[in-house]
Amino acid sequence: MGRIQQAKKNIIFGYLSNFVILLMNFIQRTVFIWVLGRTLLGVNSIYTNVLSVLSLAELGIGTALNYSLYKPVANQDIEKIKSYMRFYKKAYMSIAVVIAVAGIAISPFLKYILKNPGNYSMRELTIYYFIFLFNTVSTYFVAYKYSLTNAEQKNYIQTNVTTITKIATVLVQIVVLLVTKNFLFYLLAQLFVELAQKIFVSIYLNRMYPYLREKDVQKLSDEERKVVVNKTKALVLHKIGDVARLQTDTIIISSFVNVDTSGVVANYTYIITYVGNFVNIIFSSVVSGFGNLVATESKEKQYQVFKVYRFFACWLFGFGAVGFWHLLTPLIGGLWLDESWVIGSVVVTLLVVDFYFKGGRSVLENFKIASGVFEQDRYLPLIQGGLNLVISIILVQRIGVAGVYVGTLVSGILANFIRPVIIYKVCFDRKAWSYFADSLRYIVVILAIAVVNIPIRHLVMRETNILTFAVMVVIISVIYNGVFFLAFRRTEEFAYLWDVAAKKIPALRRLEKR
Repeated sequence: MGRIQQAKKNIIFGYLSNFVILLMNFIQRTVFIWVLGRTLLGVNSIYTNVLSVLSLAELGIGTALNYSLYKPVANQDIEKIKSYMRFYKKAYMSIAVVIAVAGIAISPFLKYILKNPGNYSMRELTIYYFIFLFNTVSTYFVAYKYSLTNAEQKNYIQTNVTTITKIATVLVQIVVLLVTKNFLFYLLAQLFVELAQKIFVSIYLNRMYPYLREKDVQKLSDEERKVVVNKTKALVLHKIGDVARLQTDTIIISSFVNVDTSGVVANYTYIITYVGNFVNIIFSSVVSGFGNLVATESKEKQYQVFKVYRFFACWLFGFGAVGFWHLLTPLIGGLWLDESWVIGSVVVTLLVVDFYFKGGRSVLENFKIASGVFEQDRYLPLIQGGLNLVISIILVQRIGVAGVYVGTLVSGILANFIRPVIIYKVCFDRKAWSYFADSLRYIVVILAIAVVNIPIRHLVMRETNILTFAVMVVIISVIYNGVFFLAFRRTEEFAYLWDVAAKKIPALRRLEKR
């Protein structure tokens, strides 16, 4: 099966999975809020971020090894695959131990992170924390096996397992919540379901790749180990910086504001993340295909594909940003919950702008990973992480929650300027001026569309209800996509996408002839 067919399969299953997970999470979150309230919602979000910080121990080994697997998988070199997977397994077992030890070590400091946790004692909160820790640590005993399916462009296997597990977990947790109204039992339900899933996955992948159980495994050569180690060293810096920039916002809000506020903000970031995943699925599903493209095609071909990929990303992420900016607060404060769960318009704007630029960075990041370009910008994430922490901690004490996201936005945009220069030089032997010129054109068009919709929103949504919300969704969709089409219909990137779509949809080909 070719790159496009595998990517298509990954995207289809990815969309189905994301829709199911979004729906299940929404139901679960709603029941959670009704039964347990915003304080425990905040605790749940904070512990998720704390454990993401602890996962820093992974240090990019997985990414480096995934890159190393592309070639042996393409060549069907079973012995080399076995060697890399054995190396990967040993690394992840060590990582699990490191995370467990680090997690236990920081548990006495939870009281400094959880500001004003309401009526919950630190003993209760610590028990909750250790359940989160166990779930995270146990993941590493299975996670390494997915690297082989992903290198084979079979991302849908992991996607399907995740979907089934999510359905089972949410259903069990909802029943437990409604019956017991107890957060501890809620967490234990998740622990047992996910533990069963990890045991199943381990057995399933062992049967899918029986050679992984063979004892006769050659060690990697010094040169091969050196490549992995060098790329991992570069990724260590990426990982540290990314964690400091992306996984600390909720922790800072909880530490300097309060736990409840972190729960309120978490609803916004939850919707942005999961709805945004519908866009991300397309781009994450083709990373392994890019790895194959880089290994087999010329730089000119890679450049042409990258331009189309980037144009499509800006179109979709721009659409998401405009929709979020106009509809996120009415959705949360009008349709789903009430006005007590609404955050200020400045914070919403910062979140939405960061969402758009993050989309641009994901394009660069995915191509960078597929090309193995890890060393050239290894210090950038450290600078970003440090800048984010400094700005966020200073401004949160002066302007509140908005200050946290000013730090996130400013530190993130650095990569939007620096990484294109590196990728264009290393991967394409080109200057990046065209990238920035295109970026400006996309931003101007997206901003114009966002502004045009302001008076329309005020007119249509004088009252927020399902009907006015649905009408506004349709209006934004028609205006955004219509204007974007008119603005860029004559570009090479649009022509390429149109040609691909026309081959799949005959009606478009007939329309083109007219």
